[in-house]
Amino acid sequence: MSSRIYLSSPHMGTLERRYVEDAFASNWIAPLGPHVDAFQQEFARCVGSPHALALSSGTAALHLALQLVGVGPGDDVLVSTLTFSASVNPIRYLGASPVFIDSERSSWNMDPGLLEEELAARARAGRLPRAVIVVHLYGQSADLDPLLAACDRYGVPVVEDAAEALGSSYKGRAPGTFGRVGIYSFNGNKILTTSGGGMLVSSDGELVQHALKLATQARDAAPHYQHSEIGYNYRLSNVLAAIGRGQLLVLEDRVVARRANHAFYAKAFESLPGITFMPEAPWGRHTRWLTTITIDPKVFGADREAVRTALERENIEARPVWKPMHLQPVFATFERRRGSVAEDLFQHGLCLPSGSNLTTRELERVVEVVRAVSRNPVRRTGS
Repeated sequence: MSSRIYLSSPHMGTLERRYVEDAFASNWIAPLGPHVDAFQQEFARCVGSPHALALSSGTAALHLALQLVGVGPGDDVLVSTLTFSASVNPIRYLGASPVFIDSERSSWNMDPGLLEEELAARARAGRLPRAVIVVHLYGQSADLDPLLAACDRYGVPVVEDAAEALGSSYKGRAPGTFGRVGIYSFNGNKILTTSGGGMLVSSDGELVQHALKLATQARDAAPHYQHSEIGYNYRLSNVLAAIGRGQLLVLEDRVVARRANHAFYAKAFESLPGITFMPEAPWGRHTRWLTTITIDPKVFGADREAVRTALERENIEARPVWKPMHLQPVFATFERRRGSVAEDLFQHGLCLPSGSNLTTRELERVVEVVRAVSRNPVRRTGS
């Protein structure tokens, strides 16, 4: 069998090894050190934020962000339904309840009109949410201006989950830097990886300092170990920060490569009926972290799952678009505002291999399988 083609494998270069060797040589292995400090500063400059804090994961960053904007037991938090569960789990860590908002078609992200409707209804009922989490999906920013305007009208803080959107833009700025707090992920499949890690950013220096304290077991300023609040072990290690510094230097190259993957697929499939690509919204740059398509089975001749399984038989990893959170068993009892757009995208959506280290031959293998399914339609499998 041919070698495995992964959905989005890590892409390491030589700079990362140089920085890691420096970390070992200096014996700074703990979750602090010069590479952590430098990575925070360099990342902050990259996204245009005054303050950044390197953490053990994007989930840890989101957990701290929600706590720092005041989310607690009994609160409601509005969040995109089309996302990964890590966008929602920290809401439950804090004893709060998610309220799911459907997507719009132009970017697949949170629908500003539905957010406005939900906030207005809650204002009339005297039960505004404690926060809104705006998720930026698959390398593309949500339409932030109307989302932020709606939240400003009701005094609700915005937390941006930009875990999938590093390198993208919204009207010339980095998503993740518009709300009260933003978070990013450096998981192994992300456009920039430290194997595991994340970053919290904010223009509020005091908030970031408080996040630092909480992430370091909430130690008080004392020569002995003293704690006045509950903390966490959420700091990023100096070794992983060293990897991040090397990755950050080639971020733009990685974006260019992933956009080239998308262009390759778009050209290869332009004559195939029934395939539509995730749009690039007019307000910014889509990194194409993952190239995502929707498949109309009535036109294409086979459904999304038939294409995915055909790829798997050829040792090629592809995955459905995120299953909406309101359809997840663990979140099925929570409130939502609509959801049909997200459900449709899940039913028909497929993420194709998109790594920045894919070769032309690997991209051709993916295309050949999809074309073969189109020429020889298989029974629809359902979703």
